[in-house]
Amino acid sequence: MPSRIRTAGFQGELGAFSHMAIRQMLGPGVKATPFPVFEQVFKALAAGKIDAAMIPVENTLHGSVHENYDHLLKYGLPIVGETTVRIVHNLIVTPGTKFTAIKKVFSHPVALNQCLNFFAAHPEFEKTTFYDTAGSIKMLLESRPAASAGIASALAAELYGCRILKRGIEDDHRNFTRFVLLRQKVEQPKSHEGAKVSLVFTTRNVPGSLFRALSAFALRDISLLKIESRPLRGKPWEYLFYLDFLGHVDEPRVRKALGHLQELADVYKVLGCYPRGAAQ
Repeated sequence: MPSRIRTAGFQGELGAFSHMAIRQMLGPGVKATPFPVFEQVFKALAAGKIDAAMIPVENTLHGSVHENYDHLLKYGLPIVGETTVRIVHNLIVTPGTKFTAIKKVFSHPVALNQCLNFFAAHPEFEKTTFYDTAGSIKMLLESRPAASAGIASALAAELYGCRILKRGIEDDHRNFTRFVLLRQKVEQPKSHEGAKVSLVFTTRNVPGSLFRALSAFALRDISLLKIESRPLRGKPWEYLFYLDFLGHVDEPRVRKALGHLQELADVYKVLGCYPRGAAQ
């Protein structure tokens, strides 16, 4: 990144998959700062309390994290990078706990529901919901509940001094989450190759308006990666459109496409121009 990142915020406990995304993209030398809820991460970055934020925006099984798309628009913090993390769920216990002794398994409800085949094979295990995957491992270490395990990342096991009994117990091994890195100021990639743009816009509610908006890109052979609608707060039955496409905002064809779109849009905002993350 153009300016050094010393601290990066994320939602969850240390060892969460967002923490893994920070390590994967920025390295272990960056201090990861946990926050209880997503909006607190945005507020901390906007206030300059952290240098960057790692925010999940999309999962291959569950789709978009809609709350964070709303925060991207509300806070206006630019996207400067992205990374994709393979979600691997592991059965984790405190040292000395045997597999045959386990009666309860704690984790976030989404993680529990992504391991249904494992629980079907072990009906003796009681699924017990917890607020966070990594938080469940932290709780195992601190509270030492009897005959208990948790489901979380390998990083969580490492950080809390716990042991992985079974690796990769998730039902779908093609489970990935896309994270975006946010900063306070815009930092565009120098190279046009592999660049990606994310933006949000609205159109007038008239026939053909979305078609005309998207034609700004089709006419210039710009590849769209994603388009998604979200309700526009305060205006029932009107929608925001979030769009990702390949290109750099400084490319002539992209400048023309964006200028064309601005002429048609009521609301228009570029959320970021950044290097496209490599598939993991």
